Amino acid sequence: MDPFRKFVAYYKPYKKALIADLFFASLASAAVLAFPLLVNRITEYAISDEGVATDMIVQMAGMFLLLMVVEYVSSFYTDYYGHVMGARIESDMRNDLFSHLQKLSFRYYDNTRTGQLMSRTTNDLFDISELAHHGPEDIMISLVRIVGSFIILVNINGTLTLTIFLILPVMILFAYHFSMKMKGALKKNKERIAEVNEQLEDSLSGIRVVQSFANESVEMSKFRRSNARFLESRRQGYFVEALFFNGLTGFISFIHIAVVIVGAVLIGNHRLQLNELITFLLYIAMLVDPVRRLINFTQNLQNGIAGFERFMETMAVKSDITDAPDAVEISEVKGKVEFRGVGFQYERESDCILNRIQLTANPGEYVALVGPSGVGKTTLCSLIPRFYEVSEGAILIDDVDIRQLKLRSLRANIGIVQQDVYLFAGTIKENIRYGKPDATDAEIVEAAKQANAHDFIMELPGGYDAYVGQRGVKLSGGQRQRLSIARVFLRDPAILIFDEATSALDNESERVVQESFEHLAKNRTTFVIAHRLSTIRNAHRIIVLSEQGIAEEGTHAKLLERGGLYAKLYQMQFSQVLA
Repeated sequence: MDPFRKFVAYYKPYKKALIADLFFASLASAAVLAFPLLVNRITEYAISDEGVATDMIVQMAGMFLLLMVVEYVSSFYTDYYGHVMGARIESDMRNDLFSHLQKLSFRYYDNTRTGQLMSRTTNDLFDISELAHHGPEDIMISLVRIVGSFIILVNINGTLTLTIFLILPVMILFAYHFSMKMKGALKKNKERIAEVNEQLEDSLSGIRVVQSFANESVEMSKFRRSNARFLESRRQGYFVEALFFNGLTGFISFIHIAVVIVGAVLIGNHRLQLNELITFLLYIAMLVDPVRRLINFTQNLQNGIAGFERFMETMAVKSDITDAPDAVEISEVKGKVEFRGVGFQYERESDCILNRIQLTANPGEYVALVGPSGVGKTTLCSLIPRFYEVSEGAILIDDVDIRQLKLRSLRANIGIVQQDVYLFAGTIKENIRYGKPDATDAEIVEAAKQANAHDFIMELPGGYDAYVGQRGVKLSGGQRQRLSIARVFLRDPAILIFDEATSALDNESERVVQESFEHLAKNRTTFVIAHRLSTIRNAHRIIVLSEQGIAEEGTHAKLLERGGLYAKLYQMQFSQVLA
């Protein structure tokens, strides 16, 4: 019942709208139920051997028009306002899901594919919207029409009514059996379309790599496989659906035949009037709509349940990185960062990436991290803003354990220039403002000037309003780097992490980016993950990491004199440059 309660809780802000929707649904059903009764009265009283009772027909016509207006107004309300209510519930769920996804740690995204999350945020929630609107409404309409029809018909002729309502339970059992089969088919459809979305997102995100290797046929082959799996699940679903709907149509035809045969027998025995048989046949047609609504409800229910289960699965994922109950805000950060016996592993069963790291960076100190690939340089820096949680030991900022600081407060005081610069689809101004959402245009321009980005921005068509394209594809690597540095200038953090990304730049771009970075690093505690050792000669301290932990530390000159691991790495790069 817990998922049911959580689903019903989304109706709470729209309680009045739901009550009104059910009221008008009931009113429309009551109006429809009155139509066959009016026909019965016309055939019984208005038309006789003596002629046509004109006055009564005019009265009946007026009643018909009134009922039509009532039905129209009521149906309009349920169609429009009911759908809006369902759309708002869908929107609330999507907001909750997106908000929840924003809180999950890097560890979750390391193991989850974006296409799956996109499917859960779009397709699944649309199905839930249909259930949220049509579910209560269809149940109410079906209940009013079936119960109302039973009461009216049993007062006309109990035997003929019993004939109809003996067949209905068998039809309901049939519908329930196949609705359960449809649930499994629909859930599989959702899983398969998520796979298609996943493949589509992956291939289109890497379209430049695909085309550069001329591997369009490889991607087409992968897409065909996932698309074929989706097609097969759809085929199986349609097979069950065909059995379901055509079986119900057969039941409805059988009810018509049974009523005609039993009615003929009753008329022959003078236990039923012809006009009463006509009324019964009209009410059978009236019962078809609630039965179809129940069919529609079962389909929406199975779609909605499948979507809501996947929604709840995602919402049930707990972030392994959250604020402690007694977490505090951090202000006036000086910038001292201390690692006390820090160890880290991605999974409990995996090997340790970092082992008992002891390191202190003093306020304003420029610390470079070097070492072979895979020794944990990026991981070490990712632990400072708590993108991952330490497996052992502690990290302190200004002598306070970062686990005792509020995440938002902690990260607000850390600026990160990543190796893989991510620019959002939008303008240059919007991307720089991402560092400080309430920044003025003047502050944005000043940050761009400090990052040596203002001149190239002004040369672009539109200047600061120039569109950068998806992931900033319209800009060069050096331009993207300078925009990311401008973003951090705008944020003005006390602690800076720079995952150096100049190795892929030409010499001129590297020089400009390096100059921008050094300007940014002044008077900030700075951690640099160095790939080109020539760029960190001015570091106050160089930390050399190995698989065993910190192998060496010191200045560039002292480490070269020592002739250890750093000297070997430097000589290796130097010889490659000469070659």
